[in-house]
Order: sequence, then C-alpha cells, then structure tokens
Amino acid sequence: MNIAVRALSATFSRLGGVNLLPLILAVIALPLIGSFSSWVTLTAAGLAMGMMIFLMASGLSLVFGLMDVLNFGHSAFISFGAFIAASVLAALASWLHGSNPALNIAAILLAIAAATAFGALAGWFFERVIIRPVYHDHLRQILVTVGALIIAEQLILAIWGGSPVAVPRPAILSGSFVIGNATIEIYRVFAFVLGLAVYGLLTLVLNRTRIGLLIRAGV
Repeated sequence: MNIAVRALSATFSRLGGVNLLPLILAVIALPLIGSFSSWVTLTAAGLAMGMMIFLMASGLSLVFGLMDVLNFGHSAFISFGAFIAASVLAALASWLHGSNPALNIAAILLAIAAATAFGALAGWFFERVIIRPVYHDHLRQILVTVGALIIAEQLILAIWGGSPVAVPRPAILSGSFVIGNATIEIYRVFAFVLGLAVYGLLTLVLNRTRIGLLIRAGV
C-alpha cells in the first residue's frame, strides 16, 4: 500500500504536482455544471480570480518566508493600492473610453505605477516604524499589524467613503470572446495572462538570479 502511494505521489509530482490541481478541479466540475459553455465561462472566471489571489498572496508568502513577519495588515496595502489605481483610472476616464489603444494602455500603466509607488512607500514606512520593533515576536506582530489594518480600513472609509467605487474599464479590455456558446470576458483573460506573466517572472528571478538565490535561502 505504501509503495503504491509513493509511486502515485512520485508520478503526480513528475506531472506537475500541485500545478495540476486547477486542471483536476476543472475536469471534476464539468459533469457537476452540466453545460459545457457555462463550464468554459466559469473556468475562465475562476482562473482569472485565482491569478488575482496569487498576485496578492505571493507577496505575503515571500514576506513571511524571508522576514519571518506575520503581516496581518497585508490586505491593507492591496486595498489602498486598488483604491488609488481606481482613482487614477477615474481621473483618466477620457483616456479609457477613447478608441486609442495607446491612451488605454497609458492609463493602465499610470494606475499601476501609482499603486506600486504607494505600496513601496507605505511598505518602507510600515517596516521601519511598525514592524522593526517587533521582529522575532509573532504575538506582537499580530497585534500591531491587525491594529494597522483597522486604521487603514478607517482611512479608506474616510477618503473614499463606504459606497462601492466604480472602476471604469478600458476600452481595450471591454467586450468578450465568443467561443461556440461560451462567452469569456476580455478583462478576465487579461487578468489571467498578467498573473501568469508575474508567476513566470517570479520563477525566473527566484531560480535564475543571485537575489533569487538569496531569497530562496532565506525562505
């Protein structure tokens, strides 16, 4: 029995290991959903959402693995970055709704740059002022980062209010692909491709560069 389990585990690892889980779950879901077109649409949406979660979780994983910091305020950085990006996109609505792809892309890049700049500055301040005094003390890390998260939530409410913020969608990401009877929204494909690109870049950096070697040694 143990030999069979080990052989199955080794085969699973050779075929891709946990990377196969999305494919396995998608195959299992097909008979449960019934409609093939609905399955395609839901699978595309699930992959896009999964990549968004990966983008958020990868930073948390690296910070904890490398710095041994339980940052319960990680989601605050994500939220602030999202609201800042949404504000930039709202200010550049004329660029987004135009038919010029260059302006669409420029608006997206400016929103990403603004969110990234805030994340870098906020992360530096957070580490220097809040995290540094509680290194190697997980209990205090939890307390101070949860406190910072609560403060960040209230700041978001004070700045943007409690109502949902509509994010204008760039013209180049509007619409959908129609494959047979299945409809796949373009922005979901973009989210999936972006997440895949970040995954590939992270893999390359962690496995092929000196800084990646140092990170892996720390993690």
